Amino acid sequence: MSYVDRLRARERELGRPVRIGLVGAGQMGLGFVAQAGRIDGMEVAAIADIAPERGVRAFARAGRHDVLTGTGDLSTAVAQGRPVVVTDALALTGLPIDVIVDASGVPEVGAQVAFSGLLAGKDVALLNVECDVTVGLLLSTMATGLGRVYTVCRGDEPVECKALVDYARDIGFSVICAGKGKNNPLDPAATPASLAGQAAVKGMNPHMLASFVDGSKTMIEMAALANGADLKVARRGMTGPYSTVDGLSSVFRPVADGGQLTETGVVDYCTGPVAPGVFVIGHTEDPVVAEEMAYLGMGPGPYYTFYRPYHLASVEAPLSVAEAVLDRKPSLVPVAWNAEVLATAKRDLRAGELIDGIGGETVYGITDSAEAARAGDHVPLGLAGGARVLRDVPAGTVLTSADIAVDETTTIASLRRLQDRLLLGEPVRDLIAA
Repeated sequence: MSYVDRLRARERELGRPVRIGLVGAGQMGLGFVAQAGRIDGMEVAAIADIAPERGVRAFARAGRHDVLTGTGDLSTAVAQGRPVVVTDALALTGLPIDVIVDASGVPEVGAQVAFSGLLAGKDVALLNVECDVTVGLLLSTMATGLGRVYTVCRGDEPVECKALVDYARDIGFSVICAGKGKNNPLDPAATPASLAGQAAVKGMNPHMLASFVDGSKTMIEMAALANGADLKVARRGMTGPYSTVDGLSSVFRPVADGGQLTETGVVDYCTGPVAPGVFVIGHTEDPVVAEEMAYLGMGPGPYYTFYRPYHLASVEAPLSVAEAVLDRKPSLVPVAWNAEVLATAKRDLRAGELIDGIGGETVYGITDSAEAARAGDHVPLGLAGGARVLRDVPAGTVLTSADIAVDETTTIASLRRLQDRLLLGEPVRDLIAA
């Protein structure tokens, strides 16, 4: 039975749809509201946005009006099906909703919402991979202990590529490489100011575009995939070669076989016409399977490309809500902590400056193994926002705790310290009590 059929049946049984509280009504949030409103059995019941007019506008674009904004009996309004807009994201945790979806893209907001939402008995779905690659292991472990679901949303490349990884493994192929196409030329020095014109033409937030062009978003997504599919990062920054779709299985194979990989079972990305798709390179030496794959037009092997030519971002994200509510399982969560995204100086930084965060003027992200990150005492990108520069560092420096002082008063920093202890083997029950 399809999710829509099951959602309809659930609504008939309970007399109401799945109620969603959404954080952030920007580009991703707007798309989510519009799409969720087209799916029987679920509705966005409340939106939290620091600019409430965006929430009102998102509801209006989805054909819903008579919005209650921030005052009055919000819980009753939600129960009666009246849309609600608030400015405080944590207010959603006190409303009669089933799932909180965070589309803010801000690691600190995601950490606050996920932590508070899980404690309040809500399932949590993130359109905020930036948060997941910083504290996702702790949040996932916490959710399991509380009987809730924590997940990264469908539609983003990590989740859709993880589905291909599962498929390849399920039919008996070993996974050599999994990754995505990057559709912007890589420019680590890109800033919102330098991309303002392009952003205006594309109708994008310039900070979001900067995070794409400077490579941070790709690094974040591939780190989430590595942690969610238990794959490795072969080297800092990955390889990032040019490739066509037809060339993927030739490029992403071991060096010994004419490719560019120094080891297998890794995540990577490429430039070229592979974007906006995701791919997995599978391997088999079985001659019978190789004959069948050749007959089916998959090439001579032993390396094969499994490719999905698209990811649909917020259009697919409601599927994770259905999966969480109906199946009680996540679309993607960390099952290991193999990868980190490290804060790197985008320009020369001076002592006393404050770091402005992802997609800004001061830092970009680069993926490396978690082991290398620990050994170098490097600072995760998701903790860098608001950090103070302790000493002058040149552009291109992968920042350490000797270079910048993280703001330890934030929720995400507190959760990260708990996650670090979790990785050392402390029981999560003791961590939450602490």
